[in-house]
Amino acid sequence: MTDPPTGTRPPLEVAWFAALCDDDYEFLGVPDPDLASSFEHCGEITRAADRLGFDNILLPSGYTLGIDSVAFAAGIAPQVRDIDLLLAVRCAEMWPPQLARQLATIDRMLGPSTRHPERSRLCVNIISSDLPGAPLDSAPRYRRTVEVATIVRELLSGRPVEHHGEFYDLEVEPPRVRTSDGTCPPFYFGGLSEAARDAAAQIADVYLTWPDTVAATAEVVADLRRRAAAVGRELRFGFRCHVIVRDTESEARAAAERLVSRLDPALGEQIRQRSLDTGSAGVARQVELREAAGEDGFVEDHLWTGIGRARSGAGAAIVGDPDQVVDTIRRYREVGVDCFILSGYPHLGECERVARTVLPALRDAS
Repeated sequence: MTDPPTGTRPPLEVAWFAALCDDDYEFLGVPDPDLASSFEHCGEITRAADRLGFDNILLPSGYTLGIDSVAFAAGIAPQVRDIDLLLAVRCAEMWPPQLARQLATIDRMLGPSTRHPERSRLCVNIISSDLPGAPLDSAPRYRRTVEVATIVRELLSGRPVEHHGEFYDLEVEPPRVRTSDGTCPPFYFGGLSEAARDAAAQIADVYLTWPDTVAATAEVVADLRRRAAAVGRELRFGFRCHVIVRDTESEARAAAERLVSRLDPALGEQIRQRSLDTGSAGVARQVELREAAGEDGFVEDHLWTGIGRARSGAGAAIVGDPDQVVDTIRRYREVGVDCFILSGYPHLGECERVARTVLPALRDAS
């Protein structure tokens, strides 16, 4: 596949991860009370990412794990100066008009960025979730997600909604409160199943993938571009991945091995099964990558799948020295990815390390 024509490539976006879902460790799978999800700890990560110059930060959401993302976003919004908030919302858990009102309010609480005062600072990660205790098959669940996203987009764009769908039947005016720029925040959305890809083509502004090989990522980008074009839309593309960067490659590999050195395989399986998305196509692909990797856990140069031994979702890390990490990210950039949501364990210390050793070179290369 080829890049968009020169001059039309979207700007590089480098984001961090706020670990709201009980997913912060020094040793993977070994709980540490000091790293448990709390407003204080996740707030410290978010403020650090803001101070260190990341563009955005993902505030993940899970029902059984961690703390609530919407409540956290409202609390942290007045404490950050420049960074955007990528707020994960679980579709169907909130009535769409109320969700629109909440999002507009949080956007107002964020205020303008000193770097980009002309635009809002809220982004929304649409999660096609079940209602806790009321699972729904994949295809209808994604149809419900499309309805939610459509209603919310209309309301946040200031338009009244007359919607008579499979899951929602309502006629409602937009709320008085609007986002600071009067438009709907961009929707980030991911999923590998056919139903997920079709939904993304209809509602996503940024299509998110989990870690994969460069070639497989290029295939997904090409497929989603075709699907979006078929319904008259264009997408940006994001890549959610962990990073382990050290001064040398050998030190980075040693850090990767240290991360999983105390992991009990049975506990790792238990952690993976806690997630509500264990049966998804995306999770299945992460398992495939792990099974295809060599004995050292690498499925291709610098892409290490060991994190997936104790994680259901994004289960691989880019591992290497700063130049190798930057070059690997550039390879994904060359196949069409322009948004990178990075993370590392522990999240606060690695946020500072990545900002110091990787972020400046990525900016220079963009």
